[in-house]
Amino acid sequence: MDINFKNDEILFLEGETGIVGVIKVAYENKMLFIATQDNEEIVQFLESDDIIAVSNFKKDKRAIRSQAYLSREESSPIVILNKDHPSTKRLETVLSIGDQVNLNCNITPGTHPEQNVLCSCDSLSGLEIIKTPTGVRLNKEIENYSIEEF
Repeated sequence: MDINFKNDEILFLEGETGIVGVIKVAYENKMLFIATQDNEEIVQFLESDDIIAVSNFKKDKRAIRSQAYLSREESSPIVILNKDHPSTKRLETVLSIGDQVNLNCNITPGTHPEQNVLCSCDSLSGLEIIKTPTGVRLNKEIENYSIEEF
């Protein structure tokens, strides 16, 4: 299933107990800085049509927009917490950035440093979001989605 949207729009994929927002990196190629638990900084190079996917379990579109804005417009680094970090239990908004994002409800926070896996609600689990020049391609049909101004 292909869904097209513009660089100034956000795609919301709504599940039963959570929601994922998707925007394009947009405008230009960028560098993403990832801070690891080993006091290292990884640099990930992004293309302008790569995607930023943000998952939220409170279905809070404002939180999704805010996190996406910080990553795209402010180039805010991503901080990776290890699985034993006390804050992992309080994360309600998480993100993944790249050319493909795989939604999965069966992951433990802090155990998937690769950028293509994103924690999601059960009903969105198994969904693959792949960038296209004009939007995204999903590996299966989804009924509950909307496109809004970003």
